[in-house]
Amino acid sequence: MQNTHRPHPRPRSTLSRRASTLLAVAALLLMTGCSVLGAGQRDPVTIYSPEPRLQADPSWPQVQWQLAVAKPSASRLVDSPRIGVRPVPGELQVYGGAVWAQPPTDLVEAHVVRMLEDSGKIRAVGRLATGLRADYRLVMDLRRFEADYAGGTLPLATIEINAKLMHNAEQRVVASRTFLEMQPAATTEIRSVASAFEEALSKITPGIAGWTLEQGEADAAVHPPLKHAAH
Repeated sequence: MQNTHRPHPRPRSTLSRRASTLLAVAALLLMTGCSVLGAGQRDPVTIYSPEPRLQADPSWPQVQWQLAVAKPSASRLVDSPRIGVRPVPGELQVYGGAVWAQPPTDLVEAHVVRMLEDSGKIRAVGRLATGLRADYRLVMDLRRFEADYAGGTLPLATIEINAKLMHNAEQRVVASRTFLEMQPAATTEIRSVASAFEEALSKITPGIAGWTLEQGEADAAVHPPLKHAAH
C-alpha cells in the first residue's frame, strides 16, 4: 500500500518574514517620529484680533438705498495673516510669533459692514456674497496694512485703502477716494503695535462709512434708486 499523507503547510519564506519585519520597523519609526514632533517645543504664537471702537456720526445722512460691500482686494503680501513691519524704506519683514486672527481684507470688510449696519443710517447693507439686491456697491483696494517706522524710532500702524462707490445698475463710478491712517504705537512691542492698528481701524472705518453714505445720497438725489420690495 502506497504511503500517502497530506503535506504540511510550507513555512513562510524568508522574504515574507523580512517584509513583515520592515513594515513593523517602519510603523515603529513613524510612531516614534510623531511622538518626537509632538513632544518638541515650538515658539509660542500670539493671535491678535482688533476690536475697534466704532461710533456713527449723527450728522451722516439717513438713506433709503441698499448697499453691497465687496471683499477688498489686496496683494498677497498685504493680505497675509502675518503682521508686516517696514523697518526701513523698501524692506518688508514680519513680526515673529504674532499673527492676525483674520487676513486684513476680512478685517476691513467685517468692520465696514458692521459700522454701516450699526449706524442705523442705511436701509440695507450686506456683503456682496450674500446676493443683496443693492443699488450701490462699495469696492475697496487695501494697499497697505503694516507697521512702518518711516524713519522714526516708533512704528506707525499704517492702513491705506482706496474706495470706489459704484452704481450697480449703470456700472459707473459714483465717487473714488483714498483713505490713509497712520497711528503711532506707544512702544516697539508687538502688543503696542496691535493696539495702534485697533486705533487706526477705529478712525479709518467711520471715515469710509460716512463718505459712502454721503456720496451715495448725493448721487441718489440725481438718480433715484429703484423701489425694493419689503422683506
